[in-house]
Amino acid sequence: MAELSPHHAVYAGSFDPLTLGHLDIIRRGSALFDRLTVGIGINPDKKPLFTPEERLVAIQQVVAPLKNVEVLCFEGLTVNFVRSCQAAVMLRGVRTLTDIETEFTMTLANRALDPAIETVFLMASEKYSHISSSLIKQIAHLGRGNTAEQLKAFLPPELIESLLSKVGR
Repeated sequence: MAELSPHHAVYAGSFDPLTLGHLDIIRRGSALFDRLTVGIGINPDKKPLFTPEERLVAIQQVVAPLKNVEVLCFEGLTVNFVRSCQAAVMLRGVRTLTDIETEFTMTLANRALDPAIETVFLMASEKYSHISSSLIKQIAHLGRGNTAEQLKAFLPPELIESLLSKVGR
């Protein structure tokens, strides 16, 4: 078995779309670890708005200034993906008490599956703690007036037009 690096973390999620909250965790994680891999999880049971390839290209564009960050797609268990990256750390962002409860359960399961991988939590910055990808999709679908301007509070600017295009606005 390959040795895992404690200087390499993986931040996994669906990122459909990537939010400013996600980007905040990516920036902070890239400052804490020598390497950070953003893993775009592909769940065949879900119907995402963006294809895995679209999410990959979009996230690569947004994180390009962060030289120690790579972006990859994966299928299957996140803990297995983390090991395949030879990372010893799974980075998770938490926004609310509900997130903490869910993440606690997931962390215990991941630890049982692979005790060599540690989970590190970063609390969401207060200005992003209310943001979720589902909220952003709702605003894009139902927003009135200048929706593009409204979305600037939630999304990296590079992603606004593609989101509005996806929802037919």
